[in-house]
Amino acid sequence: MTQFTDLNLNEKLLRALKAEGYTSPTPIQAQAIPYLTTGRDLLGIAQTGTGKTAAFALPILEKLMNDPKPTPRRGCRALILSPTRELAGQIHESFRSYGKFTKLTSEVVYGGVPIGRQFRALNNGVDVLVATPGRLLDLVNQRAVHLGDVEVLVLDEADHMLDLGFIIDIRKLVGMTPSKRQTMLFSATMPKDIAELASAFLRDPARVEVTPVATTAERVEQQIIFVDTAHKQALLHKLMEDPTIDRALVFTRTKHGADKVVKRLEEIGVRASAIHGNKSQPQRERALADFKAGKLRLLIATDIAARGIDVDNVSHVINFDLPNMPESYVHRIGRTARAGATGIAISFCDREEHNFLRAIERTTRQQIPVVENPLGSGLGMPPQPRVKGAPSTEKPRTTRSGKPVWQRDRPEKKRFDGPRPAGDGSSAPRRDDQSRPAQHARPARQDTNEPRRWSSGTTNPTAERNEKPAREGTVQRNRRFGR
Repeated sequence: MTQFTDLNLNEKLLRALKAEGYTSPTPIQAQAIPYLTTGRDLLGIAQTGTGKTAAFALPILEKLMNDPKPTPRRGCRALILSPTRELAGQIHESFRSYGKFTKLTSEVVYGGVPIGRQFRALNNGVDVLVATPGRLLDLVNQRAVHLGDVEVLVLDEADHMLDLGFIIDIRKLVGMTPSKRQTMLFSATMPKDIAELASAFLRDPARVEVTPVATTAERVEQQIIFVDTAHKQALLHKLMEDPTIDRALVFTRTKHGADKVVKRLEEIGVRASAIHGNKSQPQRERALADFKAGKLRLLIATDIAARGIDVDNVSHVINFDLPNMPESYVHRIGRTARAGATGIAISFCDREEHNFLRAIERTTRQQIPVVENPLGSGLGMPPQPRVKGAPSTEKPRTTRSGKPVWQRDRPEKKRFDGPRPAGDGSSAPRRDDQSRPAQHARPARQDTNEPRRWSSGTTNPTAERNEKPAREGTVQRNRRFGR
């Protein structure tokens, strides 16, 4: 088995890894670090929880230590772009942990906090800067930082940054860095957009792919429970009776739904907190810190924070709502079974989420085992398989009279039985008055030289209208408006 000592890393980095309790690299680390220490660009495809942060953090620290330089004023030597605040903070903590025996400096900038402190922190420059694209672009526009001295650029969770709409900001920021640099792009999935981004930013990259695209962690035991939406909260309360669920992440589809779940859990005495985009940064940091310290049994989150939660010993991941994107399911359940541990992922599925379940199973290429609802049968029905050619078991829609909708009484349309135009393109003879119903027959027009008279007997209807006196109401209305 490969050891960190086999990767030719600096002794100070090995000492820091030993202090953290790491002796053997993960597959992504064992394959990526040898390429990166030689200065090559890298495209890394690996799901969350496989150790991607150390895979690029250790080579960056090694490179900066082997080529010591003064930190550029209001600049940085290594830039790591992250999609969320939580993930940026955790990457920064990893750099501090791995480089604690070195003199290298690092800083993190993200939105949701006052920008003044970040101004002051970047004034003298840093060796490593971890940032979210939006806040970094704000700092660049205000001339608090420049990117002309970047030697190493990392795009972490690139697919998630594209999903959040950061593609324009990313292109602007990458365009501000020197063309001669080492670039790394890490992603959990490999859609077409990521392939185009890699071809634009990377030069002759080494490709490392440790797991197939959009596959779930092997050590995660997956379960599905069919339950109606109205009984999901009761089902969650029932699961909380299991003492083995000591630290669990619960994912909801909406921010309002997360707050609602927390409120009802507190009513039964279960300590929980929510983390989502509407929470301020101090609230999010406090909730995550309490969850890591074991003060909270449950942490309720939305997909915006799915990739930014790196907590050890998460026993369960509960999908209160199934995600509408299959890739999000992979990232959610990747919060458990981290660092070689095992975990359980339980998903609630109601009738309206059956299509989401099929998409997840089709993407992950595996069928999730169904577990009996502990609340009892009849509270959730599994989707019925549709066999081609088999009669449908659905009750047909009917009208008020009880007939199927396709057999409802419709009024008969009147059809014209007169002569039709000729089919050879020639004009058909004009039909006579006998082909038209009697009530619609036109009176025969007489060809005379007399002028045509109207119903009033005059030949000029305009003059007739002008000669008529205005009605009393019209006169009063004109007087009222000054006409």
